[in-house]
Amino acid sequence: MQRCDLIVIGAGPAGLSAAVEAARQGMRVTVYDENARPGGQLFKQIHKFFGSREHKAKIRGIRIGEELLQEASAAGVQVELDAVVTGIFADKEVTVRQGERMLRRKADTLIIATGASENMTSFENWTLPGVIGAGAAQTMMNLHGVRPGEKILMLGSGNVGLVVGFQLLQAGCQVVAVADALPGIGGYGVHAAKLARCGVPFYTAHTIVRAEGVERVTGAVIGAIDQNWHIVPDSEKHFDVDTICLAVGLSPMSRLCGLAGCVMEDNPQKAGLVPVVDALGETSVPGIFAAGDVSGIEEASSAMIEGRIAGLAAAHRMGFMASSALDARLAELTGALASLRAGMFAPGSKGKVFTHTAEGCALSASLLRRGFVADEEIDRYPGVTRARGVHPVLECTQNIPCNPCADACPRQCITVGADGGTITALPVFDAARGCTGCGLCVAACSGQAIFLVDEEAGEITLPYEFLPLPQKGEQGMALGRDGQPVCPAEVVAVRTSAAFDKTNLLTIRVPAEYAGRARFYRKER
Repeated sequence: MQRCDLIVIGAGPAGLSAAVEAARQGMRVTVYDENARPGGQLFKQIHKFFGSREHKAKIRGIRIGEELLQEASAAGVQVELDAVVTGIFADKEVTVRQGERMLRRKADTLIIATGASENMTSFENWTLPGVIGAGAAQTMMNLHGVRPGEKILMLGSGNVGLVVGFQLLQAGCQVVAVADALPGIGGYGVHAAKLARCGVPFYTAHTIVRAEGVERVTGAVIGAIDQNWHIVPDSEKHFDVDTICLAVGLSPMSRLCGLAGCVMEDNPQKAGLVPVVDALGETSVPGIFAAGDVSGIEEASSAMIEGRIAGLAAAHRMGFMASSALDARLAELTGALASLRAGMFAPGSKGKVFTHTAEGCALSASLLRRGFVADEEIDRYPGVTRARGVHPVLECTQNIPCNPCADACPRQCITVGADGGTITALPVFDAARGCTGCGLCVAACSGQAIFLVDEEAGEITLPYEFLPLPQKGEQGMALGRDGQPVCPAEVVAVRTSAAFDKTNLLTIRVPAEYAGRARFYRKER
């Protein structure tokens, strides 16, 4: 029976990060993953990550996945694919099905990083072809280059539903609406705003009633729900769609933890049944660790840090790492993890109702219900300023962990969490430092929430990630934050650069009085 120092189950963000850290300390590490390629969800994630530089903010998930694979190869990690771990037994022995063979493998330590699975919800005709999970849609688009449908209803307004909804638009699909049973949008407001200014309507406090069709989906019906979760009479709305995309949450894939004898808990804050772990990710079984979504649903950035902590802890347990070295790295990693777990969307904030930002700004009621900040609300936020000449307008309105804009500005015109604050603070622009209009902040913003505005000239530079790119001199329509036409617009510049990482900067000219409202562009049809 083959044995090694550490077996990692799962080659996603947490598992690969754990394997890299352990291997760098000299451990012999083998990673088993049931898929045909490593990287987990990272290679589906074409959007830019949030957080700070230490969290790989403003880098697209697919690039982070490539970097992790390179790190694993350089560290000597052995990755076994199409390898399903079917059981964990005493003394950290595992069974692995690889092809037609059943293998027995043994290690001194185990890290379980099996991730999460998509939740489904049942409704009338929910088994029709055309009802798919958001993860499946993302796989089809971003791994296989296949559009999952032409006209799509998205059910669920958490970050997954919002991110995948925008990627559906990028793939050329029409997203007819986003519906959510909750009274407010569940994901980041900046994600919702990207969809809203493209004209996608939101229906909060609505759920799906039925899918229509015989052999496949040909339509969908949603209805408003009351406080008792009953459909409100005469509230049904019909959409002609060929696809219904479900983004109704994730559940930890923790069954192997239970098989290993780990103490488990049903924890709603962590989205389901998870192993009880300590600060290092170690379960109740000495030498068995859990990291990433298997121990509680969070963002991929958090999963990677949890994985690194678990990998280092496993190395220390087996004598590959001194306590002093471990403590130094833990101080760095736990600080980075804590900054991601701050703000309105922190794991500990689930279920809490926020009415104001940490700075005292009233939250946008329109954003929570309809996906966009209303024109009459936008000026309450500190990043939304009026200044002479070109300057950034920072439409970041919630306390989320993100500060690439501050890092990107060569003149330090933008600050986030100055004077000892956190990266969840709202960004602030200092006009005295003199904006050059370089656009680096616009391209760096993971939420596409920064615009360069020249009120006097009526020019707005906005982030643009659609193809084909508009051409200079083209005539079209400027859209508002709500996706509705505002005024005619002319394209005056299109900037691309390697430094922008595929976020193009589109400058449009509108009548000066509309410069504070125009936030998207659509070519004349």
